[in-house]
Amino acid sequence: MGSKNKKPEGNQKQDILSSDIAKESMTSYVSKYSPSWVVNHPKDAPGYHLELIERIRQGVKKSDWKDLIHHIGSTEKEFEDILPTSISSMQKKEVYSLETSERIYEISRLYGLGYEVFDSPDQFKNWLMTPSKALGNKRPFDFLDSSFGFEIVTNEIIRIQYNVYS
Repeated sequence: MGSKNKKPEGNQKQDILSSDIAKESMTSYVSKYSPSWVVNHPKDAPGYHLELIERIRQGVKKSDWKDLIHHIGSTEKEFEDILPTSISSMQKKEVYSLETSERIYEISRLYGLGYEVFDSPDQFKNWLMTPSKALGNKRPFDFLDSSFGFEIVTNEIIRIQYNVYS
């Protein structure tokens, strides 16, 4: 009887291990703490926020920005009015300023939360582009040009997550 209990326990460990390997392989092409990585790990490891602050201070690399855009299935043009600098200025730089880097990480974290709460990335993107009564019949995406706007949109996503509608 004791050996029966051990076998399922071993299978559970194998399932957990397989799940961890699958998650890791899905994101193995991005470097840890890059904006694309943040989309898949919105609340990961200890020291997470401290590392993100350091990454913001160092500046986001152009290649990491391009990876993020590709990862979330968007275009740079879609974020033109959200970023604190023009897309043409961004094309000329290899590493972005503190302000631009911070906005890129805000986008990453918001998309990570949205992907976690909504059933699919497409449903989250649709929600971002649909006028919301709770936001004065404005699209959530229209608020993403400021940190305060990100906070408002994040709070709305959390309300949806916990079924607390305004």
